[in-house]
Amino acid sequence: MNEDVLELGTYRFSSRLFAGTGKFSSPEVMRAALQASGTEMVTVAIRRVDLADRSGESILGVLASGGYKLLPNTAGCYNAKDAILTAQLGREALDTSIVKLEVIGDATTLFPDVEGLLEAARVLVKDGFTVLPYTNDDPVLARKLQDIGCAAVMPLAAPIGSGLGIQNAINIQHVLRAVSVPVIVDAGVGTASDAAMAMELGCHGVLMNTGIAGAKDPVRMAVAMRLGVEAGRNAFLAGRIPRKFFATASSPLEGVIGS
Repeated sequence: MNEDVLELGTYRFSSRLFAGTGKFSSPEVMRAALQASGTEMVTVAIRRVDLADRSGESILGVLASGGYKLLPNTAGCYNAKDAILTAQLGREALDTSIVKLEVIGDATTLFPDVEGLLEAARVLVKDGFTVLPYTNDDPVLARKLQDIGCAAVMPLAAPIGSGLGIQNAINIQHVLRAVSVPVIVDAGVGTASDAAMAMELGCHGVLMNTGIAGAKDPVRMAVAMRLGVEAGRNAFLAGRIPRKFFATASSPLEGVIGS
C-alpha cells in the first residue's frame, strides 16, 4: 500500500494513534503499553508532571528512552491565561512548539470553555505554536479554530475518561465536513471498536489515555486499539458498500452461462 502519513504542521506520523501518560499503574506498564500501541507521539500534562525529573522511571525518563515525540498539554487549565502560560512553560522545558490546548469550562463534564479556547488559540498561534485544540463536537467552533490557524481540531467523542465512545457520529461528520485540517477524536474512547468507528467516519487520528491505562490488561488493550485504528483507517480508504434496505445476492444470475 502507498505510504499513509498524517501531517500536523511540520510533524509527520505513520501511526494515527496518539496516547496519554496518566493513570498507568507503574512506569513498566506504561512503557510496555506505549510500545504495544505503536504510537509515535505521547501527551504530557505539564501541570501534573515533574519536569525536572528525567530519571529512568519517571514519565519523562520512560518517554525519552522510547524515542517518542512529546505533546505537552494544558490539562487542568480553566482560563486562557493559565493555558497560555502552561503552553509556554512546556515549550521551554521540553523544547517543542507543539501543544494540545485545553481550556476547561466545567469541572464535572470537563467540557471546553469555548471563549477561553479561542482566546488562547489566537495567542499561541501568533506565538509560533503548532496548536491542537481539544474541542466540543461543534463544526462552527472547529471552523473558527481552523481559521485562527490551528493545525488540527480535536473534538471529544464523549466526556474525558468516560469510555462511552462516540456519542454523536453525525456531529463528528459535520466537523469533518466543516474543516480541511486533520480531525483527531479526543476523549471518551473506551475500546477498539470506538477507535475503529472514529477512523471509519473519516477522522485522521485518535487520542486516548484512560481506555488503555484503565483496562484490566493495558498492554493487550494497547494492541487492540492499534489494530482498531488501523482497521478503521483501511476501511475508510477502501470505501464501504452503500447501505441498502433490501438484500442483494452475492452471486447474481446476470452473466451466468445458461441463465
